[in-house]
Formats: sequence, structure tokens, C-alpha cells
Amino acid sequence: MTPFDYARPIDAADALRRGAIAGTAYLGGGTNLVDLMRETVARPERLVDVSGLPAAIEETEDGGLLIAAAVRNTALAEHRIVRARYPLLSRAILAGASAQIRNMATVGGNLLQRTRCTYFYDTEGSRCNKRQPGSGCDAREGFNRIHAVLGGSDACVATHPSDMCVALAALDATVHVDGPAGPRTIPFADFHRLPGDRPDRDTNLELGDLVTAVALPPLPAGTRSTYRKVRDRASYAFALVSVATTLELEGDRIKQVRIAFGGVAHKPWRAMRAEAALLDRPATHQAFLDAAAAEFVDARPLRDNAFKPALASRTLAAVLEELAMGDAA
Repeated sequence: MTPFDYARPIDAADALRRGAIAGTAYLGGGTNLVDLMRETVARPERLVDVSGLPAAIEETEDGGLLIAAAVRNTALAEHRIVRARYPLLSRAILAGASAQIRNMATVGGNLLQRTRCTYFYDTEGSRCNKRQPGSGCDAREGFNRIHAVLGGSDACVATHPSDMCVALAALDATVHVDGPAGPRTIPFADFHRLPGDRPDRDTNLELGDLVTAVALPPLPAGTRSTYRKVRDRASYAFALVSVATTLELEGDRIKQVRIAFGGVAHKPWRAMRAEAALLDRPATHQAFLDAAAAEFVDARPLRDNAFKPALASRTLAAVLEELAMGDAA
């Protein structure tokens, strides 16, 4: 591990002052960043530990929720309002990692975790444009079972590993950020980036920007929601495909639906085509399959992951059918 300086700020203003220096990284629970530092994938010169900043979960005036970035994942999953109004978020968090990691990991850190691509972690023998821009991407012709089928590029086909972020994408969350340019908000769909020719940039944050909170809008009364993760083993595995959905019916027709996929792209993938295809249609199994087909029409599978579009389509249809029948939360 490369030597580094460490600071624990007294408040957010102190954190922002310290974080505005090049070579500085913010440290939350450390469940991803410390691993990257051990493997010398990440080599920050300074760490600013923001895990001690206020960690409140507050109800907003419109009935939504404001979640401080320092809130631990376990605390968020167990919060009474989250379990009652946003069950897909609770389920997504509980589907990720182990209890020990969830107890340490923070909301802000979860948003910023990096890919688990094997070639990204292999600093000695693999080419990776995300780790070293311009070096190449060994995943494209290598072992790519877990890699992207949507939104990839010649430079990178890695996937975003978060479960929680898939749920936040489906919930139309907003990320609150503070930094040298002042506070601002970023719609969750615009927070993470597709790789393009700059896969080393995971988000649209700038130098010194600090994630301070995540805001959830209220869901209409009667909305049903859930999260399902498909993986190679029952626990401690990243998603091959995951689906987060909310569904609001009017009779037997779909009044509102939100869908996000995990495990298929460089960022949590908001399925806008599928949503548009379902609005005001009867909630039938065939309609769900048709919507999934519309979403994956531009999929570009690799040698080892050609199963993903079909798996994602079947998973989406099964989840929406359960919601329509009232068999899920």
C-alpha cells in the first residue's frame, strides 16, 4: 500500500477544504477504497475521512426522504420508513455483500464504489483503460461473463457493482453534492457515466466534490415495488442481472412504472424504453416480455455473456407479474 496522509475533518466545511486538493480521496466506510489501495489500484496521497459527519435520515415536507451520505447501509435498510415506503431499496441493500460490510459501508461510498472487473484489479498482468487510460481492455476478449451488454464501448465493458444504486435509479433519486463550485443536485440517472473513451471517470463529480445526501421523492399511494438479484450463488456474489421496479396500476392497466437493471452496464441502467412501452398497456406477461425486448434491442453481448439479455427479460417479466398480482411488496 502506498503511504498517504490521513485527516478526520470536524465538519463538512472542513472536509470540503481538505478535499479540494489534487490527489485527495474521501473515505467513507472504506469497504471498497481500502481494498483498491491494498491492491495499488488506487493510490491517493491524502484521505479525508468523512464517516464521522452527521448521518441522519429525515422525512421531507413532500413525504420523501433525505438520506445523509454518512448513513450506514444497514441503518438505511432497517429504517422504518424505508421498509414501509421503499421496500425495493431495503431489499437491494440486503442483497449486497455481507452483514459486516453493510454495517461499515456508507450511502455515499456505495455510490462511488468501482467495478469488480478482474482485469481492473490485476495491476501486474492485465490491460485496463479504467485503471490506466490508453492501455487497452483485456476484458473484451477475455473472461467477460459478468460484463456489460448495454452502453459499453471499445474502451471498457465493465459493470457497476452496486445493488443499492439500481434501486435508487428506479426511485428517481437525486444526489446532493457540495464542492468548490458550491452545492448542487444531480439527478441519479446523470450521476454515473457510461465509459465512452474515458472509462476512468465513473461519475460526473469534479475535483473536491463531496456527496452529502441522497433524496428520494415520495411514491404515489398504492405503488408496489421490489428488487430481484440473479447471481451464480445465493450470497456474497455480484449480480449477473438485477431488476428494481415500481409499479402503479389503474384497473388492469399500467399507470406508472419505473425499471432499472443492474449487472448489464457500466452504470445502473434506467430502462426508459421498457417503461415507455408499458405505459397504459394491460399488465400481462407478454407485455412485460415485449417491453424487455425493446430495452435490449441494442444489446451487444460478448463471448461469455450472451445469456444476459434473455435472463434480464425473463427476470423483469417475472418481477412485474408478481407485482401486478400483488405477490410482492
